[in-house]
Amino acid sequence: MADAETVQGVAATAAAAAVIQVPYAYGYVVLSVGVGTFLVTTMMGGPVMEARKRFNVGYPNLYAVPGYHKNADEFNRVQRGHQNMFESLSCVMVMTLLGGLKHPISCSAGYGLYLLGSYLYLVGYSDSSLDVKMARYKKGGGIKWIGVLWSMGCTVSLAGSMLGWW
Repeated sequence: MADAETVQGVAATAAAAAVIQVPYAYGYVVLSVGVGTFLVTTMMGGPVMEARKRFNVGYPNLYAVPGYHKNADEFNRVQRGHQNMFESLSCVMVMTLLGGLKHPISCSAGYGLYLLGSYLYLVGYSDSSLDVKMARYKKGGGIKWIGVLWSMGCTVSLAGSMLGWW
C-alpha cells in the first residue's frame, strides 16, 4: 500500500504534466519527415554513386585523396554537396516534428523547402564549372535555409505557447 507522501507526489506530477493533442493534419509532418527524407536522401545518393564510378573512387573512401585520385576535387564536390545535408538534418527533423504539433501544414511546407534546397545545394556544389565558394547557392541551395528558419519559427511558436508567453 502506498503512503500519503507517495500518493501526493504522484498527484502533483500528474497535475503538472502537459497534454499535447496531435492535430489531424500532423500526417503531413509524418509524410514529409518520414517519407520525404528517405526519398530525397536516396535521390542525393545517386550522384555520389555515379561520381564514384566516373572518378574511380572506391569504398571505403568517403572522400577522394588529392594527389592519389586524379579527379579528387570533382568527386569531393559531389560528396560534400551530399554530406552537407546530414550536418543539419537531425536538428531540422526534430524542429519539424515539434513545430508541426502546432503548425503541421506550415511546418511540412518549410521542411519541403529544406529538402528541396538540400538537393539544389548538391546540384550547385557538384557543378565544377562554378566557383566553389558560391556554387552551392547558384542553383537554389539557399532555399534550404528558408526551410530551416521556417521550422525553427514553428518550434519557437509551440514552445512559447507551452510556456504561456503568448
